[in-house]
Amino acid sequence: MATASKNLSVYDRATIPNAEHLRFGIVVSEWNAEITEGLFAGAQEALLDCGAKMENIIRWDVPGSFELTFGCKKLIASTDVDAVIAIGSVIQGETKHFDFVCNATAQGIKDLNVQLDTPVIFCVLTDNNLQQAKDRSGGKHGNKGTEAAIAAIQMASLGR
Repeated sequence: MATASKNLSVYDRATIPNAEHLRFGIVVSEWNAEITEGLFAGAQEALLDCGAKMENIIRWDVPGSFELTFGCKKLIASTDVDAVIAIGSVIQGETKHFDFVCNATAQGIKDLNVQLDTPVIFCVLTDNNLQQAKDRSGGKHGNKGTEAAIAAIQMASLGR
């Protein structure tokens, strides 16, 4: 696996733009909450560590990963944010539902990035099992939420 040799939580703060004057939206899927709450915690911690103010971090919850695209679109339309992080977790099951949700979610987030001027960061884990998701949401591979927050800061800074 690509993350087996990388800790998702490691970044060099000196190379990251200061986020003090940036506003962030975070849309979090309630499905697989154990995982998505870990991802959210990692993202929020990294944003704050890089200078973002708590009052400039807006969180919205949606039922599942499939709903992330709509949630991000509405958050961008109704608030003044510099970047949005879409947080979700889809774990392989016994049916093709996994494939449909993963593909639709990835395409939806991609479409928002093409259509809108606000960057939307894809922080959706698509794992084969619960342990892989745990390993990437604050476990042995670090936290994908942290990595997504750094990407959000960098992309928001491009727009300024």
